Amino acid sequence: MYYLNTDIQSLLYQKVVNNKIFVDKSMLIEKISQVIGTGNPYVCITRPRRFGKTINANMLGAYYTKGLDSHPIFDSLAIAGTEKYEQHMNQYNVIHIDFSRFPDYCGGYGDYIRDITETLKEDLREYYPELKGKEYRSLSRMLQDAKESFIFILDEWDSVFYETFMTDEDKSNFLKFLKGLLKDMPYVDLAYMTGILPIAKYSSGSELNMFDEYNFMNDNVYDAYFGFDEAEVQKLCRENTAVSYEEMKQWYDGYFTSKGESLFNPRSVSKALTRCVCLNYWTETGPMNEIAECIEHNVDEVREDIVKLVSGIPIEAELNGYSAAEQRLETRDEILSAMVVYGFLSYYKGFLKIPNGELMEKYQKVLARDSMGEVKEIVDSSKKILDATLAMDEAKVAELLEAVHDREIPFLKYNDENSLSCVITLCYLYARKDYWIRREEKSGKGYCDYLFYPKKSGTPAIILELKTGDTAEDAIAQIKEKQYMKKAMGNGAVLLVGIAYDKIKKIHHCRIKKYDREAEALYKSSLPAKES
Repeated sequence: MYYLNTDIQSLLYQKVVNNKIFVDKSMLIEKISQVIGTGNPYVCITRPRRFGKTINANMLGAYYTKGLDSHPIFDSLAIAGTEKYEQHMNQYNVIHIDFSRFPDYCGGYGDYIRDITETLKEDLREYYPELKGKEYRSLSRMLQDAKESFIFILDEWDSVFYETFMTDEDKSNFLKFLKGLLKDMPYVDLAYMTGILPIAKYSSGSELNMFDEYNFMNDNVYDAYFGFDEAEVQKLCRENTAVSYEEMKQWYDGYFTSKGESLFNPRSVSKALTRCVCLNYWTETGPMNEIAECIEHNVDEVREDIVKLVSGIPIEAELNGYSAAEQRLETRDEILSAMVVYGFLSYYKGFLKIPNGELMEKYQKVLARDSMGEVKEIVDSSKKILDATLAMDEAKVAELLEAVHDREIPFLKYNDENSLSCVITLCYLYARKDYWIRREEKSGKGYCDYLFYPKKSGTPAIILELKTGDTAEDAIAQIKEKQYMKKAMGNGAVLLVGIAYDKIKKIHHCRIKKYDREAEALYKSSLPAKES
């Protein structure tokens, strides 16, 4: 048997538990058990790729499936300490279907759905001999004749919707298949379904309206079980010291629970700890151009938003759940909603932001695409301003900034502090290859405008302070007075960069000073006591 009461999920989940990198999410079982056999046993978990949906689906299958003995897996996990641990273990007929798996030959939707239905019918006939010799046009009639109840675990229900062979009629027929299988059927003890896209996107009528859908925007019930929280990542880093928690947070944090607590991308954290290095793991999965495609549906609508987001400026937006995520995206809200669906943006209390360094790398590439127009031209020349900064060529830095400001791009006209920040972001985008760039970073006695942390030793850190109305010298003085360099200096040199914009003359000024802690300490030690 392949779908009904198999040990496949048990074997798969046992491997997960045996992994060196493992986080116990078994308390999800307690939550799900509460809806089994109730009047509303329909749960749909909507999350981006690689957020633990399949691992948790396999966990549930391993725990509930009748005929197995799952004690060796779960006795050492958190769920074993609950009052009803034994009550639900291995007590249910489980039908577990991973909709992302396709037959060896799949020429279209007909082959896909035929493989699923025929395989399940074979399983039912083998498990219930009394059903043999009978022809059934519908699975629902066959399941009713089995005269037992079932838990349905339907993983990645929307996978087939990404296939090019799917027509609108195919999608409608697939929804009708799910409705006929599950809706108002007496044999359904639980229907637990996972996916990326929202049910509301496809089921605008009544096909799947029996499901309660839980996503990043509305989930205050199951949100802790999808993604790793801060305590879990800190524990993993203590056990696997090759990667520090601080580095892990820079790369993979940035999502939120309903309470505003941090969530890390679980797959990327696991990969980083396994390979002992933080790299871009998550965005290698799935279509690599999804972000760009979202934006390019209407680049004029969202270009300014993207530049602000890369600049570290949160975007305020009223998003109506996930329902705006259409495959044909036309409005700003639809595009931004789709980007939240795919996990490319985080959304909390009405504000969007780029979650972490992993995703920031992807956005940097998007800004360099031809569709971004003049923004791409600025990005293409951003290596020049980094080179000029490192060479302490003040005149060149000012000249390059001025050239960007003079372009006919409305949101780069210094209408506010954010506009100036957008200019700096675009002009220094190339620097992100070698630096972690932080805006409004706490350092010394205040918050510096920009702090460039070098990714490799031997590269000087950069502290950049912006001024409008004051001078570049004032910016340098503020850096020194408030000791912004404290957080950046480490054991090497720090470049102090002051940039001022004269609103009357409409010109830029730049001053660059080199601060070396060892050199300064040596100089001070050579002075008479009173003078030093």
